[in-house]
Amino acid sequence: MRTPKFPILVVAAFFVAGTASRAATPEFAVGPQYDTTHVYVAPQDFDRFVSSLVATFGGTASKQGVFTVTPTPSSTMSQLVMTPVGTLSVFGFKTPVPYPFGLERTGYLVTDMDGAVGAAKTDGADVLVSSFNDPIGRDAVIQWPGGVNMQLYWHTTPPSYPALKTIPENRVYVSPERADAFTRSFAEFSHGKVLSDDPQAPGIEIGRASDTIRRIRIISQFGLLTVFVTDGHLPYPYGREMNGYEVVNLSETLNKAKAAGATVLVEPYSFGDRRAAMVQFPGGYIAEIHSIERK
Repeated sequence: MRTPKFPILVVAAFFVAGTASRAATPEFAVGPQYDTTHVYVAPQDFDRFVSSLVATFGGTASKQGVFTVTPTPSSTMSQLVMTPVGTLSVFGFKTPVPYPFGLERTGYLVTDMDGAVGAAKTDGADVLVSSFNDPIGRDAVIQWPGGVNMQLYWHTTPPSYPALKTIPENRVYVSPERADAFTRSFAEFSHGKVLSDDPQAPGIEIGRASDTIRRIRIISQFGLLTVFVTDGHLPYPYGREMNGYEVVNLSETLNKAKAAGATVLVEPYSFGDRRAAMVQFPGGYIAEIHSIERK
């Protein structure tokens, strides 16, 4: 098995080193493999999307079912896709999607729902949807400064997912006015450590090759999070992606993706130690995919 750039044990080490001053604050994270990217697709695209994702990255999918996963009446197809590069919860609503569902980007498994919601509020988050029961546990939707929506979830029976080969980047876009508030709030809640805060990162990362941007990277027991601080002048499809997935060989992965019905929206480009591309899967889900050169 290939050693990821930020293996889970390293995440844990950063967690310990970066949170000594907050030792009295409870830790609610479980691990990066339990951070599920929420993907909403039309029911007619559901099976094509799941098949394309597994064909591209490998992994397995849970049994598909139809559930109510919101606190108000609704019905959605639902399936969990576990790949070596990240976990996704896929929803195909058969009814209109109740607000604000569909606007959240990630579901974070927590050890204590009430405690995690309380800590998020203390650390500056707003609670958009207070905790409610779902078929296998409880959920809540929170919003961080800068308008970043995330879902917290807890299972009645603790899940057991395999460790990831590489940990995906949760890619967040915020304004200069809210970047510090978001970073501070999320780092406090996640017990995270700011790995880097580069005010002159290459703009090609967001499709603006002639510019520089501020880019912040945070690591925690939840995984990796990259913050792009921008003026919102983003060429398509930047800002539409929710995650960056690290793979061993970018060219081979893109070939698999195209053979499985995906479209390469931005051809591979390089910066620093990274080679990346932007891909759209059947159903509309957009992802950044990259490989990293290790010396």
